[in-house]
Amino acid sequence: MKHFFNRKDTIVTEALDGFLATAGSGALARLDGYPEIKVVLRADWDKTKVAIVSGGGAGHEPSHAGFVGTGMLTAAVSGEIFASPSVEAVLAAIRATTGPAGCLLVVKNYTGDRLNFGLAAEKARAEGLAVEMAIVGDDIALPDIAQPRGVAGTLFVHKIAGHLSESGRDLASVAAAARAAAKDIFSLGISLSSCSIPGQAHEERFGAEDGELGLGIHGEPGVERIALQSAGAFVAIMAERLAARLDTGSRYALLINNLGSVPPLEMSLIANAVLASPLAKAVALTIGPGHLMTALNMNGFSLSLIKLDAEREAALLAPVGPHAWLPAKPVRAPVVVAMAKPAIGTATKPASHDAAGERLIRAVCQRLISLEEPLNALDAKAGDGDTGSTVATGARSILERIETLPLADRAATAAAIGDTLGSSMGGSSGVLLSIFFTAASQSLGSGASVSKALLAGLDRMTFYGGAKVGDRTMVDALEPALRALDATGLEAAAKAARQGAEATAAMRKAKAGRSAYIGRQLDVADPGAFAVAEVFAAVAALFAPA
Repeated sequence: MKHFFNRKDTIVTEALDGFLATAGSGALARLDGYPEIKVVLRADWDKTKVAIVSGGGAGHEPSHAGFVGTGMLTAAVSGEIFASPSVEAVLAAIRATTGPAGCLLVVKNYTGDRLNFGLAAEKARAEGLAVEMAIVGDDIALPDIAQPRGVAGTLFVHKIAGHLSESGRDLASVAAAARAAAKDIFSLGISLSSCSIPGQAHEERFGAEDGELGLGIHGEPGVERIALQSAGAFVAIMAERLAARLDTGSRYALLINNLGSVPPLEMSLIANAVLASPLAKAVALTIGPGHLMTALNMNGFSLSLIKLDAEREAALLAPVGPHAWLPAKPVRAPVVVAMAKPAIGTATKPASHDAAGERLIRAVCQRLISLEEPLNALDAKAGDGDTGSTVATGARSILERIETLPLADRAATAAAIGDTLGSSMGGSSGVLLSIFFTAASQSLGSGASVSKALLAGLDRMTFYGGAKVGDRTMVDALEPALRALDATGLEAAAKAARQGAEATAAMRKAKAGRSAYIGRQLDVADPGAFAVAEVFAAVAALFAPA
């Protein structure tokens, strides 16, 4: 797997320097002793309040340095990728931030972290500093393990402890609140891939059709392998296991964490699935979805819940300095605003029946739906690989509405098809075809023949779209086909469409459309032109003499 880096041994320090250089506020600094001592801390810290120090191995960004700032961490101690920081690094952070109010260490429940942070705490106490520790073990993936792992739920403790410190609470009360919060946090993760470490050979242990439930934030194997299925099904499994840990009648905050490489589109879909699951009944606040505690480039997500009381809720809702923290938000149903009614004179015509028209529309739509995969494969060589899906979506939308079309009125039918394609297809293809049918409808309404009306639609489509014959688009098949239809008839139109589509394979460089953005020479037919040819072939076959 490929990564961006310079040298393996400087990845973490270069990343921290980049983070500090772009933090912008000037409120953050790093300790000297670099690069062995990798500590990011608040530059404005005056030691009159309880210092909140956490950290761990790098690779979990924005954790932990991203959460240093007003209302959260006082300092973050970083080790190398997935490696606990040294005792000396932790001790340096304690010394740099701890005054008379003392210091709380927030530690994820991994052996290396417990040992290094623990020994640093003992050494600091020997120096006369007041140090307490809160250990977070929120992962429920392994139910029978004596020492559950600390994962993304640790961020709840960062936020609560940071808020209480900022409010002036003493060390004993901050530590007690942090430990109590840690006991009321439950987390579970799932992923479709393990993570890869820059500079190290990577062998993916996942198959193409499976994922893992409960894998660790360092890529440790999960508790069980799960067959690839819908996001809703994955969420249902996780929600069931998390819900079993919750107290009936209690309110919870939910943190939806991207473990690395899940696209924002999919994270929002996951959030929707979680808030549609039975788990949502207990959720009062959400944090995320977003990158909070990652595992490098792991293609997965985790869900963390904390039981709320008045103090915790106030702490989670309080504003903070670090931009990496995502503000907690109350759960709300989507607000729906009614669409404006059509202007006078554009009312939809009532449904009417025409057997020949319905047969034609069904034949064209079914042909386009059957071509979804071939068109996608063709477009993958000349564009972004979605032409077949886009066209099939439009065709399905028309079939779903066919019982409502005013089929006895050709102009009204063309207008309805234009409206449907404009709203359902998306992308430039949907808009262009909507323009085509809308303009054709207006021409039909003025008394033009079908062939003349379709040419009028083509004229408006090419005017707005800018493509012409020779530019390697659907126009290369559509224009000669429509001109042949007007002059000679349907059989000639189908032949002209096929010839126009085949001609695009010899056009090595597109001058319009999505293929124009491809910087290499092309040697396949344009998928839009190919689809046009198939439509004319289907229509010709439908009306061919018996």
